[in-house]
Amino acid sequence: MSIVLTPFARARLFPRESRRNTIQDCTPGEFERHLNEHEPLQVLDGYADFCKLHVHRNWTSTRCLTIPITDDNRHLLRSAYEARSKSELPVLTRWFEGLQAPVANYLVVILYSREQLLKEGERIDADWGVVGCLYTAEPEEIPMAPITMMRNALGVDEGGSGVPLDREAYRRSVEFWERNANWRP
Repeated sequence: MSIVLTPFARARLFPRESRRNTIQDCTPGEFERHLNEHEPLQVLDGYADFCKLHVHRNWTSTRCLTIPITDDNRHLLRSAYEARSKSELPVLTRWFEGLQAPVANYLVVILYSREQLLKEGERIDADWGVVGCLYTAEPEEIPMAPITMMRNALGVDEGGSGVPLDREAYRRSVEFWERNANWRP
């Protein structure tokens, strides 16, 4: 099985100007090499048949993606309308400023099949393409953000995958994201 970084994931996980809330101590090439040379601890089913999650022990100093919201830190939450790329419409996003998450224990790599990526207009020379990565304390998936689930349901033209909305998964996502938020340096 071969794995490559998609341009979408490369830009988000390895931005031109490194940030403390992205993958640390590793180049895109080293990241790809590690995924191809090391078996994951676990392989989890994703939200659709074309999506798999490979759980790896964190070999970097990358920090967790999320921080629990408490009465002591709620005042540090910020929000804005943002798009993940120039072709997508902005959506409401929130994050912590002034906090730093602990170092993650696991990197949960989100993979899409070559066939799905081709449907979304992305041709890869591998079996699987990395579309994202979760940096977690536990060897499990962080629920997809509710807005991402909605975007996926809207279809490829709106930056999604065309997978219909799962109402129960959406409710679980809301429950998680009401209690947690991403952080930015």
